[in-house]
Amino acid sequence: MSGLIAACAAILALSVVMSMTGRGGGNFYVPVLVACGLPMLRAATTGQCILIFTALAAALVFHKNRTIDWKLALVIDPPTDIMALVGGYCAHLVPGGHLTLKLVFAGLLVLAGFFMLRQAKDRPFASTRRFGFWRRKFGEHEYVVNLWLAVPITAATGVVAGMVGISGGSFKIPLMVLACGVPMRVAVGTSSAMVAATALMGLLGHSAAGDFDPAWALPLSVVAVIGGLLGGAFSVKVRPEQLKKIFAYTTLGAALFMALNAWYLNG
Repeated sequence: MSGLIAACAAILALSVVMSMTGRGGGNFYVPVLVACGLPMLRAATTGQCILIFTALAAALVFHKNRTIDWKLALVIDPPTDIMALVGGYCAHLVPGGHLTLKLVFAGLLVLAGFFMLRQAKDRPFASTRRFGFWRRKFGEHEYVVNLWLAVPITAATGVVAGMVGISGGSFKIPLMVLACGVPMRVAVGTSSAMVAATALMGLLGHSAAGDFDPAWALPLSVVAVIGGLLGGAFSVKVRPEQLKKIFAYTTLGAALFMALNAWYLNG
Protein backbone atom coordinates (compact mmCIF):
# COMPACT_ATOMS: atom_id res chain seq x y z
CA MET A 1 0.00 0.00 0.00
CA SER A 2 2.82 2.42 0.80
CA GLY A 3 4.33 1.77 -2.62
CA LEU A 4 1.01 2.55 -4.32
CA ILE A 5 0.61 5.80 -2.37
CA ALA A 6 4.13 6.89 -3.31
CA ALA A 7 3.42 6.00 -6.93
CA CYS A 8 0.21 8.09 -6.91
CA ALA A 9 2.07 11.17 -5.67
CA ALA A 10 4.85 10.76 -8.23
CA ILE A 11 2.46 10.05 -11.13
CA LEU A 12 0.36 13.13 -10.32
CA ALA A 13 3.38 15.44 -10.53
CA LEU A 14 4.77 13.76 -13.65
CA SER A 15 1.45 13.68 -15.50
CA VAL A 16 1.05 17.45 -15.09
CA VAL A 17 4.46 18.18 -16.64
CA MET A 18 4.23 15.52 -19.35
CA SER A 19 0.74 16.52 -20.52
CA MET A 20 1.91 20.14 -20.75
CA THR A 21 4.37 19.11 -23.45
CA GLY A 22 2.17 16.63 -25.33
CA ARG A 23 4.01 13.54 -24.10
CA GLY A 24 2.78 10.54 -22.22
CA GLY A 25 5.64 10.35 -19.73
CA GLY A 26 6.35 6.63 -19.93
CA ASN A 27 10.08 7.44 -19.78
CA PHE A 28 9.44 8.39 -16.16
CA TYR A 29 6.36 6.34 -15.23
CA VAL A 30 7.91 2.93 -15.81
CA PRO A 31 11.05 3.48 -13.68
CA VAL A 32 8.93 5.06 -10.91
CA LEU A 33 6.58 2.06 -10.87
CA VAL A 34 9.52 -0.35 -10.79
CA ALA A 35 11.02 1.61 -7.88
CA CYS A 36 7.66 1.35 -6.08
CA GLY A 37 7.64 -2.44 -6.32
CA LEU A 38 6.18 -3.52 -9.67
CA PRO A 39 8.02 -6.01 -11.91
CA MET A 40 9.32 -4.53 -15.17
CA LEU A 41 6.71 -5.90 -17.58
CA ARG A 42 3.80 -5.08 -15.25
CA ALA A 43 5.25 -1.61 -14.80
CA ALA A 44 5.36 -1.16 -18.58
CA THR A 45 1.73 -2.29 -18.89
CA THR A 46 0.57 -0.05 -16.04
CA GLY A 47 2.57 2.82 -17.56
CA GLN A 48 0.66 2.39 -20.82
CA CYS A 49 -2.64 2.56 -18.94
CA ILE A 50 -1.56 5.75 -17.19
CA LEU A 51 -0.48 7.20 -20.54
CA ILE A 52 -3.93 6.65 -22.00
CA PHE A 53 -5.77 8.52 -19.28
CA THR A 54 -3.21 11.31 -19.00
CA ALA A 55 -3.32 11.93 -22.75
CA LEU A 56 -7.10 11.71 -23.01
CA ALA A 57 -7.59 14.20 -20.19
CA ALA A 58 -5.12 16.64 -21.73
CA ALA A 59 -6.64 16.12 -25.19
CA LEU A 60 -10.02 17.26 -23.88
CA VAL A 61 -8.46 20.58 -22.88
CA PHE A 62 -6.53 20.91 -26.14
CA HIS A 63 -9.59 20.08 -28.24
CA LYS A 64 -11.60 22.74 -26.43
CA ASN A 65 -8.87 25.26 -27.28
CA ARG A 66 -8.72 24.03 -30.91
CA THR A 67 -5.07 23.00 -30.90
CA ILE A 68 -5.51 19.41 -32.16
CA ASP A 69 -5.13 18.81 -35.90
CA TRP A 70 -7.26 15.67 -36.01
CA LYS A 71 -6.67 15.02 -39.73
CA LEU A 72 -2.92 15.12 -39.20
CA ALA A 73 -3.22 12.71 -36.27
CA LEU A 74 -5.38 10.30 -38.28
CA VAL A 75 -2.83 10.19 -41.11
CA ILE A 76 0.52 9.86 -39.33
CA ASP A 77 -0.51 7.99 -36.18
CA PRO A 78 -1.86 4.60 -37.45
CA PRO A 79 1.65 3.26 -38.29
CA THR A 80 2.71 4.02 -34.71
CA ASP A 81 -0.36 2.36 -33.22
CA ILE A 82 -0.05 -0.83 -35.26
CA MET A 83 3.62 -1.22 -34.48
CA ALA A 84 3.08 -0.39 -30.80
CA LEU A 85 0.74 -3.39 -30.60
CA VAL A 86 3.43 -5.56 -32.15
CA GLY A 87 6.12 -4.12 -29.89
CA GLY A 88 4.03 -4.58 -26.74
CA TYR A 89 3.28 -8.21 -27.54
CA CYS A 90 6.86 -9.02 -28.57
CA ALA A 91 8.44 -7.41 -25.50
CA HIS A 92 8.70 -10.86 -23.89
CA LEU A 93 10.81 -12.14 -26.76
CA VAL A 94 13.74 -9.81 -26.06
CA PRO A 95 14.28 -9.90 -22.26
CA GLY A 96 18.03 -9.60 -22.66
CA GLY A 97 17.72 -6.75 -25.08
CA HIS A 98 16.04 -4.21 -22.82
CA LEU A 99 19.32 -2.63 -21.69
CA THR A 100 20.54 -2.01 -25.24
CA LEU A 101 17.10 -0.90 -26.37
CA LYS A 102 16.76 1.64 -23.58
CA LEU A 103 20.28 3.01 -23.99
CA VAL A 104 19.75 3.49 -27.73
CA PHE A 105 16.39 5.10 -27.04
CA ALA A 106 17.99 7.40 -24.47
CA GLY A 107 20.55 8.49 -27.06
CA LEU A 108 17.79 9.31 -29.53
CA LEU A 109 16.01 11.30 -26.82
CA VAL A 110 19.14 13.40 -26.33
CA LEU A 111 19.17 14.20 -30.05
CA ALA A 112 15.47 15.09 -29.97
CA GLY A 113 15.99 17.39 -26.99
CA PHE A 114 18.92 19.24 -28.55
CA PHE A 115 17.12 19.62 -31.87
CA MET A 116 14.18 21.22 -30.09
CA LEU A 117 16.50 23.80 -28.51
CA ARG A 118 17.43 25.07 -31.96
CA GLN A 119 15.76 28.22 -33.18
CA ALA A 120 12.99 27.32 -35.59
CA LYS A 121 13.19 29.06 -38.96
CA ASP A 122 10.14 30.35 -40.74
CA ARG A 123 9.67 28.49 -44.00
CA PRO A 124 7.53 29.67 -46.90
CA PHE A 125 4.43 27.62 -47.55
CA ALA A 126 5.13 25.52 -50.65
CA SER A 127 2.81 26.31 -53.52
CA THR A 128 3.79 23.31 -55.64
CA ARG A 129 2.21 19.90 -55.21
CA ARG A 130 4.46 16.88 -54.93
CA PHE A 131 3.46 13.28 -54.30
CA GLY A 132 3.99 12.40 -50.63
CA PHE A 133 4.02 16.02 -49.44
CA TRP A 134 0.71 16.91 -47.81
CA ARG A 135 -0.21 20.59 -47.76
CA ARG A 136 -2.23 21.32 -44.62
CA LYS A 137 -4.16 24.37 -43.48
CA PHE A 138 -5.30 24.28 -39.87
CA GLY A 139 -6.93 27.41 -38.52
CA GLU A 140 -4.57 30.29 -39.27
CA HIS A 141 -1.61 27.94 -39.79
CA GLU A 142 -0.29 26.38 -43.00
CA TYR A 143 2.38 23.68 -43.25
CA VAL A 144 3.58 20.80 -45.41
CA VAL A 145 3.81 17.27 -43.99
CA ASN A 146 6.54 15.12 -45.54
CA LEU A 147 4.85 11.71 -45.46
CA TRP A 148 7.99 9.99 -46.83
CA LEU A 149 9.71 10.99 -43.58
CA ALA A 150 6.80 11.00 -41.13
CA VAL A 151 5.36 7.52 -41.75
CA PRO A 152 8.60 5.47 -41.38
CA ILE A 153 9.66 7.43 -38.28
CA THR A 154 6.29 7.03 -36.57
CA ALA A 155 6.23 3.30 -37.39
CA ALA A 156 9.71 2.73 -35.94
CA THR A 157 8.78 4.81 -32.90
CA GLY A 158 5.74 2.60 -32.34
CA VAL A 159 7.78 -0.61 -32.10
CA VAL A 160 10.12 0.69 -29.42
CA ALA A 161 7.34 2.59 -27.62
CA GLY A 162 5.25 -0.55 -27.30
CA MET A 163 8.20 -2.60 -26.05
CA VAL A 164 9.38 -0.29 -23.28
CA GLY A 165 6.01 1.14 -22.23
CA ILE A 166 6.24 4.71 -23.51
CA SER A 167 4.19 6.78 -25.97
CA GLY A 168 6.69 8.08 -28.50
CA GLY A 169 5.60 11.70 -28.12
CA SER A 170 9.21 12.68 -27.54
CA PHE A 171 9.85 11.97 -31.24
CA LYS A 172 6.51 12.89 -32.78
CA ILE A 173 6.65 16.49 -31.60
CA PRO A 174 10.16 17.19 -33.02
CA LEU A 175 9.04 15.44 -36.22
CA MET A 176 6.00 17.70 -36.54
CA VAL A 177 7.75 20.92 -35.51
CA LEU A 178 11.12 20.55 -37.22
CA ALA A 179 10.35 18.41 -40.27
CA CYS A 180 6.79 19.47 -41.04
CA GLY A 181 6.64 23.07 -39.80
CA VAL A 182 3.71 22.45 -37.44
CA PRO A 183 3.39 25.20 -34.78
CA MET A 184 4.50 24.06 -31.33
CA ARG A 185 1.10 24.52 -29.69
CA VAL A 186 -0.64 22.53 -32.44
CA ALA A 187 2.06 19.83 -32.26
CA VAL A 188 1.56 19.46 -28.50
CA GLY A 189 -2.20 19.19 -28.82
CA THR A 190 -2.04 16.76 -31.74
CA SER A 191 0.58 14.65 -30.00
CA SER A 192 -1.71 14.22 -26.98
CA ALA A 193 -4.38 12.66 -29.18
CA MET A 194 -1.81 10.35 -30.79
CA VAL A 195 -0.24 9.40 -27.45
CA ALA A 196 -3.55 8.00 -26.21
CA ALA A 197 -3.98 5.79 -29.29
CA THR A 198 -0.39 4.51 -29.22
CA ALA A 199 -0.57 3.74 -25.51
CA LEU A 200 -3.85 1.83 -26.00
CA MET A 201 -2.25 -0.44 -28.60
CA GLY A 202 0.80 -1.01 -26.42
CA LEU A 203 -1.49 -1.79 -23.47
CA LEU A 204 -3.43 -4.34 -25.52
CA GLY A 205 -0.21 -6.01 -26.57
CA HIS A 206 1.10 -6.28 -23.01
CA SER A 207 -2.31 -7.31 -21.62
CA ALA A 208 -2.57 -10.12 -24.18
CA ALA A 209 0.63 -11.46 -22.66
CA GLY A 210 -0.94 -11.36 -19.15
CA ASP A 211 0.81 -8.37 -17.59
CA PHE A 212 -2.18 -6.17 -16.65
CA ASP A 213 -2.51 -5.40 -12.91
CA PRO A 214 -5.83 -3.58 -12.19
CA ALA A 215 -4.98 -3.08 -8.50
CA TRP A 216 -2.32 -0.58 -9.56
CA ALA A 217 -3.57 0.53 -12.96
CA LEU A 218 -7.03 1.77 -11.92
CA PRO A 219 -6.13 4.11 -9.02
CA LEU A 220 -3.11 5.45 -10.90
CA SER A 221 -5.29 6.14 -13.94
CA VAL A 222 -7.60 8.30 -11.81
CA VAL A 223 -4.58 10.28 -10.64
CA ALA A 224 -3.38 10.55 -14.25
CA VAL A 225 -6.70 12.10 -15.34
CA ILE A 226 -6.30 14.85 -12.73
CA GLY A 227 -2.72 15.48 -13.82
CA GLY A 228 -3.67 15.50 -17.49
CA LEU A 229 -6.42 18.09 -16.98
CA LEU A 230 -4.10 20.32 -14.97
CA GLY A 231 -1.23 19.98 -17.45
CA GLY A 232 -3.46 20.73 -20.43
CA ALA A 233 -4.82 23.84 -18.72
CA PHE A 234 -1.29 25.07 -17.94
CA SER A 235 -0.05 24.32 -21.46
CA VAL A 236 -2.54 26.55 -23.30
CA LYS A 237 -1.41 29.50 -21.16
CA VAL A 238 2.33 29.08 -21.77
CA ARG A 239 4.00 30.86 -24.69
CA PRO A 240 5.05 28.52 -27.54
CA GLU A 241 8.74 29.49 -27.13
CA GLN A 242 8.65 28.53 -23.47
CA LEU A 243 6.72 25.38 -24.24
CA LYS A 244 9.43 24.37 -26.70
CA LYS A 245 12.15 24.85 -24.06
CA ILE A 246 10.18 22.91 -21.44
CA PHE A 247 9.79 20.07 -23.92
CA ALA A 248 13.50 20.07 -24.76
CA TYR A 249 14.73 20.08 -21.17
CA THR A 250 12.27 17.42 -19.99
CA THR A 251 13.29 15.28 -22.98
CA LEU A 252 16.95 15.54 -21.97
CA GLY A 253 15.96 14.71 -18.41
CA ALA A 254 14.00 11.69 -19.63
CA ALA A 255 17.03 10.48 -21.58
CA LEU A 256 19.29 10.67 -18.54
CA PHE A 257 16.66 9.07 -16.32
CA MET A 258 16.09 6.20 -18.74
CA ALA A 259 19.80 5.54 -19.23
CA LEU A 260 20.56 5.50 -15.50
CA ASN A 261 17.53 3.34 -14.76
CA ALA A 262 18.37 0.84 -17.50
CA TRP A 263 21.94 0.59 -16.26
CA TYR A 264 20.81 0.19 -12.64
CA LEU A 265 18.20 -2.47 -13.35
CA ASN A 266 20.49 -4.47 -15.61
CA GLY A 267 23.75 -3.84 -13.82
